[in-house]
Amino acid sequence: MSSSFDKFQKRRLISSYFSVVLSVFLVLFLLGMLGFFIINSKKLADDFKEKIAMTVFFKNDANDSILKAFGTELKTAPFAKSYVYVTKEAAAKQHTDIIGEDFMEFLGENPLQNSYDIHLKADYVIKDSIAKIENRLRKNAMISDIVYDKQLVNLVNDNIKKVSMWILIISGFFTVIAVLLINSSLRLSIHSNRFIIKTMQMVGATKAFIRKPFVMRSIKLGMIGAGLAILALIGVLIYVQTNFPDLGILDDKLLVGLVLLGVLGIGILITWLSTYFATQRFLNLRTDDLY
Repeated sequence: MSSSFDKFQKRRLISSYFSVVLSVFLVLFLLGMLGFFIINSKKLADDFKEKIAMTVFFKNDANDSILKAFGTELKTAPFAKSYVYVTKEAAAKQHTDIIGEDFMEFLGENPLQNSYDIHLKADYVIKDSIAKIENRLRKNAMISDIVYDKQLVNLVNDNIKKVSMWILIISGFFTVIAVLLINSSLRLSIHSNRFIIKTMQMVGATKAFIRKPFVMRSIKLGMIGAGLAILALIGVLIYVQTNFPDLGILDDKLLVGLVLLGVLGIGILITWLSTYFATQRFLNLRTDDLY
């Protein structure tokens, strides 16, 4: 009879440990994924911004030396990430390829102009900064026009602000849920040992002495759950990097390492705090209240 009861207790204990590890794993995995999304959302937003081109058209009077001088100026310009010089002949060929016929045959001449396609750095792709850059470039008397999609710039920046706000809200929500789920699992685990806690207290054991094994056990379970979450996150990162290399999700190894360390730290911190307060609650209860 005693043996079967011991087996039952052992199975219940293992089940309790498993539920704690599973809760920690799932919650930390989701938090880790959210952390990587937050890190890479700025990279994705910056990448999208830097694909918006500003096209600078030059007058036909602009000779090669003027065009080369402008290219040299762009090399040292703080706002220019990259630029491409497009001759009017190359522009005509591009238009011919797009529309499928040579428009110069019936026009008799090439009406297009030499130009530079400039891709700005992400920090400069905002309404005020682009306006300043445009005003600066227009001081060049040889520039005939500057064209870029103003509506797209405003739309991108507005949407990035909205998405950033929602990411912060969702992050806060997930953090609260994470703490509640892990705390609930650990409290149930401690609850099953409430009589052992009170018995130890009645024979004279100090609160710190009683808490220590429970806290250490929970920290170990938290580390196991966090370790599994880290392995799962590394697997997801390798999968994304292999199938979507353009995202460069593993380029910043320092940030990736910090997120993974953060997952481990959160797993340890939450399990320690939850166990500490759960054991403290039962230590402060009267014997009659245990039932």
